[in-house]
Amino acid sequence: MPVVRNVSRAVSQLLQSCGCGASLVPVRCIGVSPRQVASDASFHSISFAESDHPRVLITGGLGQLGVGLAKLLRKRFGKNNVILSDIRKPADSVFYSGPFIFADILDYKNLREIVVNNRITWLFHYSALLSAVGEANVPLARAVNITGLHNILDIAAEHNLRLFVPSTIGAFGPTSPRDPTPDICIQRPRTIYGVSKVHAELMGEYYHYRYGLDFRCLRYPGIISADSPPGGGTTDYAVQIFHDAIKTGKFQCYLKPDTRLPMMYIDDCLKATLEVMEAPAEALSMRTYNISAMSFTPEELAQEVQKHVPELQVTYNVDKVRQTIADNWPMTFDDTNARRDWGWKHDYDLPELVTTMLGFLGSDSRIAQAN
Repeated sequence: MPVVRNVSRAVSQLLQSCGCGASLVPVRCIGVSPRQVASDASFHSISFAESDHPRVLITGGLGQLGVGLAKLLRKRFGKNNVILSDIRKPADSVFYSGPFIFADILDYKNLREIVVNNRITWLFHYSALLSAVGEANVPLARAVNITGLHNILDIAAEHNLRLFVPSTIGAFGPTSPRDPTPDICIQRPRTIYGVSKVHAELMGEYYHYRYGLDFRCLRYPGIISADSPPGGGTTDYAVQIFHDAIKTGKFQCYLKPDTRLPMMYIDDCLKATLEVMEAPAEALSMRTYNISAMSFTPEELAQEVQKHVPELQVTYNVDKVRQTIADNWPMTFDDTNARRDWGWKHDYDLPELVTTMLGFLGSDSRIAQAN
């Protein structure tokens, strides 16, 4: 079993001060005991009932995907079988929706106690500093994205967990084929975020072949959701346009109108994540898969939105930094292997995406008027 190095308390405290979530990893589905966990892994929920369902931990759970994933998994496996965790204080609606605990991925001992005390079998590891934040603080990104990952890998391997770690279009670079980008090709990203994701893919696959870890990974395209506000990332224009269409009727895009990137609605993303975790191990020909739903440009998205909000005015003011990042990313993902191996199939294309986003953000009246 690999040796786990202790991470300094100072780095852990720095991570907490920055509000970065703790990570989580999926594990192998095994039977669980009806006995409740020890009190030092305390959270507000009732004790778990005996069940054949997986016992799930989600780290970094207060980000864009964690809360939605917890909701989906609780519906499928039972509320008390899915523990959401982070190092930030959750909103009341999240705290009272199901089990929530503090978990710092840089604290190996605490993570190990959580897994043991709660009899965790699946772990979803969502803690990471994203591209822009990571470039502004490379030492912290290295600690969270790489050292934290090592803690998760060691614990998952030791306790026979089924582990899920998301990857991203940012794991590719300017020398990767862009249209389409296959599962296996040259990967030379130029951000610490992208480098850490390639590292995660390779380390996860190594632990699978060396230690038998049930590691599973999906490369997410740009994820679009109405629940999370845009954070200024490269693909976040595809969220901002909906907010601006409803609030002001004016949208200024920071990418060129013909910049094509792979995108996906959050419901498809969460569905794919659950499906790959439930897929029989023998069906998986690889451990890291591309998944895709649609690819579009800002101009194509704006035209679709204008079908529902005709008064929307769109202008372009290109941001060189984000444009350079986008120009180095895939234009389309080849997800043939995912569709063949475990039956991946998306539900949302561009028209469905636009109608759904505008509806969630409160423009039902405009849609009805336009139609």
